[in-house]
Amino acid sequence: MSASTSTSRKPSGPRPALGQITAAVLISLAPAASVLAQTADAAATAAADEEPVAESTLETIQVSGDLLGSGLQNQLKTFAGARTIVDKDVIENSGASSIGDVMRRIPGVQSSDNSGTAGSAVSLNIGVRGLTGRYSPRSTVLLDGVPLAVAPYGQPQLSFAPVSLANIESIDVVRSGGAVRYGPQNVGGIINFNTRAIPTSKDITGDVTMRYNGFGKGGENNTLYSTFLGSQLDNGLGWALLYSGMTGSEWRKDSDERLNDVALKFRYALSGTSEVYGKLSYYDVRSNTPGGLTVAQYNANPFQNTRPTDMWDGERKGLDLGYINTLSDTQEFEIRAYYNDSSRSSRLINAAQTQINYQPRNYQTLGIEPRYTQRFALGNSTHDVTVGYRFIRERGDDNSSLLNLSTNVMGATTSFDNATDAHAGYIDDRIAIGAWRITPGVRFEHIKSERDDRSGGQSFDTRNNKWLPSVSVSYLFNPALTLFANYTTSFGPVQNIQLNSQTAANPLRPEVAKTKELGARWQDKQWRAEATVFDLRFDNQILQTPGVVPVTFANIGATKHQGLELALEYSFDKAGALAGTTVYGNYTYTKAIQKSGTTAGLDVPFYARNTDTVGVRYERDAWGFNLSSTHQSKQYSDLANTEAESANANVGRIPGFRLWNAQVSWKVPQYKGSEIMVGVNNIADHRYYTRNVDGNPGRMVGAPRTFYVQGRYAF
Repeated sequence: MSASTSTSRKPSGPRPALGQITAAVLISLAPAASVLAQTADAAATAAADEEPVAESTLETIQVSGDLLGSGLQNQLKTFAGARTIVDKDVIENSGASSIGDVMRRIPGVQSSDNSGTAGSAVSLNIGVRGLTGRYSPRSTVLLDGVPLAVAPYGQPQLSFAPVSLANIESIDVVRSGGAVRYGPQNVGGIINFNTRAIPTSKDITGDVTMRYNGFGKGGENNTLYSTFLGSQLDNGLGWALLYSGMTGSEWRKDSDERLNDVALKFRYALSGTSEVYGKLSYYDVRSNTPGGLTVAQYNANPFQNTRPTDMWDGERKGLDLGYINTLSDTQEFEIRAYYNDSSRSSRLINAAQTQINYQPRNYQTLGIEPRYTQRFALGNSTHDVTVGYRFIRERGDDNSSLLNLSTNVMGATTSFDNATDAHAGYIDDRIAIGAWRITPGVRFEHIKSERDDRSGGQSFDTRNNKWLPSVSVSYLFNPALTLFANYTTSFGPVQNIQLNSQTAANPLRPEVAKTKELGARWQDKQWRAEATVFDLRFDNQILQTPGVVPVTFANIGATKHQGLELALEYSFDKAGALAGTTVYGNYTYTKAIQKSGTTAGLDVPFYARNTDTVGVRYERDAWGFNLSSTHQSKQYSDLANTEAESANANVGRIPGFRLWNAQVSWKVPQYKGSEIMVGVNNIADHRYYTRNVDGNPGRMVGAPRTFYVQGRYAF
């Protein structure tokens, strides 16, 4: 297969400097009517946030175990950093069928399926502010505050992501400002998926939902279904049962999938100030993954599958328990522990289709996190001091073997045993002085990792200690407007597969990044708005050394990320002619540039400089109508920013695209909470693609025009 001649893009010309961007934002913030930003918050939180915030005192100590709220009630409105919360209503009104669909609508976030599991339910590919999105390795991703990665330190990549959209109540994305308490891998912010909450009613309440997706091309379809039951008993025990499943295929031929996601949540009030809570969970998934196509294959039929033998599967069993006690109006203590046992395996054919690589992996992770918050007054200031500790113990093994298809002989298995013990301690102080909220803090990480090669008889180990200071400031200008700024240090530890490269001459160090952020948030009864500028310096990324065999990693990567995030939501007056209408939109400009090596000055691969979302929603009586669009500009798939596409489609510029979606919903009058939705995504049936660059490279077509119908019966 011959490759076409490739050309590499030269470093781009001048772009707006951060200071210029900052000035432009501040000018745009002058009149409230022209503020551009967004906070898609839950309805209950929004109502609470509309109340004026007292200038001289902090918000009340809370008993919620909420992400970022732990130890003090951090309202989204006054949070000192770029943050977006997307609730269940917003998720459903978007027509999204996957978590990736939702994440594309959040400022600064891109979902780029540049992997062999693109379009499937197995993996999660989220990139924040130009950081790589392949398997989401640069963000701390949580499920109900518990790390989602099978091994948060040793393998943070979410090639297996045990989370399904139907069980999610809200998605909380903190792009900066939460680095002290949460990590590792928080250079790309913190993403917390909150599962559906336990009901407060004494009666058993719940719902059953089913959604059918029909893909206009490729001839495939799937069905998603979910069930929710729960109640709050008189004896103080609250419980909820969540189940989500899927059967069918994605839009590529022979892309069969099935998943089961079940959880039992509980809470029990021990007293008027304390409770225990927890969750038992089980998740399994199996997916056939079609892989990439050459240019000729794509032009012939972009929905075909040239790798029918490829598949991924995974299973996770988990338990998390917590105890929280508001000891007094000025004291709070919480401790939580979690354990999960995970396994995943893949079966992937090589590009020449001469051998199949089998890769089973197993993981066991244990975590313990206590924290204590004390409030006290000092002169004219009020302090919430929180001290916390986190211990994570990871054990696991990864294995690999090759099946020669010409001889049908399985080669020897290569096996590695991995072990990490990580200790993190932190302290922060949220200080209220008049309208100011100032939060200095620091986290210390001590990490010990080992990797043993069973077959080769070699051992690799590393020990790392790192102090990570941060500070955030917000100013409550008035009940509607909050100004904020922060400086955070974030890091990513040396991972299991990278330990093989650890030598005296190549002492790998944790990746460290420094982020500066400046922004403003406006929120009243009609406007929701946020504007942020950011500057992120990632100075010592661990990257694979090109052309070196065996595979070797070194601290050679440095990148610089700057950008602007704007968003807006406006609800028309209920007494006006456009009552029931809400318009919304967001725009992100990101410039992520390589700062080291022969490609310094060129774009980081797999991110778009410009992304946006626009939409309008109209509600009248029981009816709802939603029209929305998402857009991203071009991307490059390699460090050299190669423009011309090769014949095998493993390098070349990826064109940008815009998609339009529409939806109609009807709330069944006789049954509260019951609803019927019909919609179409990618109305124009626009053909777009991303590019895979791993063992099955090539073009990966995006979803075609998709029709769906969803029904929910609530009781």
